[in-house]
Amino acid sequence: MLVIAATERELELVEGAETLCCGIGPVEAALATARALAQRTPTAILHIGIAGARVLTPPALVLGTGSVYCDLVDSASMLPRIERVEPDATLLAAARRALPEAHALAIATSAAVGGGTSCEVEAMEGFGVLRAATLAGVPAVELRAISNDVGEVDRSRWRIDEALAALRTAVPVLLEALDA
Repeated sequence: MLVIAATERELELVEGAETLCCGIGPVEAALATARALAQRTPTAILHIGIAGARVLTPPALVLGTGSVYCDLVDSASMLPRIERVEPDATLLAAARRALPEAHALAIATSAAVGGGTSCEVEAMEGFGVLRAATLAGVPAVELRAISNDVGEVDRSRWRIDEALAALRTAVPVLLEALDA
């Protein structure tokens, strides 16, 4: 199992699994994940981190039922594109059993904070990580803890410590369930 997060701070809570700090944003996440997968093939990927939400309050947990690259969503466009990637169905089912309190929702990926208008939950790396995993044939699933309202521009009001504490509790449970 390879656990991927945008920052070292998010990865500090992971024990007993290989980790990768992919950097912030969809491009960095995709590049770092693809590079790592070119060097090794883990049995699966668990992508973790904090996220913003429109209605859910911190530190709610969210399991991604899909990752929508909202920067590309354009219903008027005639050009083909991949705007959504799905998690591995078996991993998602196991994650939902392990974390029944977690919300199961699509998670928007946006290069800008507040840019993910197509989903309730917004983060910045999920699509990049899941897309790279899909192309490499590695099953992947995403877990986020809500730290803020998407529209909150005052970052001092974000509840990052609470979100990280929620991940600190959930990740070991999830790793055990996914390794079973």
